[in-house]
Amino acid sequence: MQVIRLRALSDNYIFLLHDIQQNVAAVVDPAEAEPVLDKLDQLSAELVAIFNTHHHYDHVGANLQLMQKFPEVKVYGGAEDRGRIPGQQIFLRQGDRIQFADRIGEVIFVPGHTRAHIAYYFPPEKPGEVGELFCGDTLFAGGCGRLFEGTPQQMVDSLNKLAALPDNTRVWCAHEYTLKNLQFALTVEQDNTELQNRYLQVQASRQRGEATVPSLLGVEKQTNPFLRYSQPALQLITKSQNPVQTFARLRGMKDRF
Repeated sequence: MQVIRLRALSDNYIFLLHDIQQNVAAVVDPAEAEPVLDKLDQLSAELVAIFNTHHHYDHVGANLQLMQKFPEVKVYGGAEDRGRIPGQQIFLRQGDRIQFADRIGEVIFVPGHTRAHIAYYFPPEKPGEVGELFCGDTLFAGGCGRLFEGTPQQMVDSLNKLAALPDNTRVWCAHEYTLKNLQFALTVEQDNTELQNRYLQVQASRQRGEATVPSLLGVEKQTNPFLRYSQPALQLITKSQNPVQTFARLRGMKDRF
């Protein structure tokens, strides 16, 4: 399974999954149809699945247009998003499995950004290889999504589920927010050497016009404040030792950043 990153809108990423042997494809969170159709034309591949993480327009905006082009395509999304994802046919819950390109993906229910958000995780095929996590707007490189429909407790629980995955997991998040996320992270954990080094690397990458997605989950655990709310430095700055309260105050600080 090859993962192809496509740019869309101002800062969105769409992920095209290509089964090279069968020459079929699936797409994760298609914000726009044109980048997807152009890449499918280049590959001469047929689209067989649309994997949506949540209902926001910049993640489902191309569903219907892609369905018109590929009438047999199956549209997946969270069961709690029934009626909100255009064309949805398959309604997924925590622990469900999906299959693409001889890979079995696990569905993880991660409410917080929205009440119905899900993520898709494809474990490594062999020991030592990377897993693939498509987490929409729940976990970002260096950050996490805003809480539009969920609670801090839900988001902490959701992030804990993702943090429990192996460090050698590629995090395919849906937006290029990394530089600003790390700028905020440095205001709350300025003595974190790994964070300082990552910021310099990301800054250089963005100056070259390079994408910073995917990141590695192990790197997120070392540098992303929203996975580090149990760290004393972050509890000190938020004046709380309660993990949910610490997270909520960090999220509030980021909202105002």
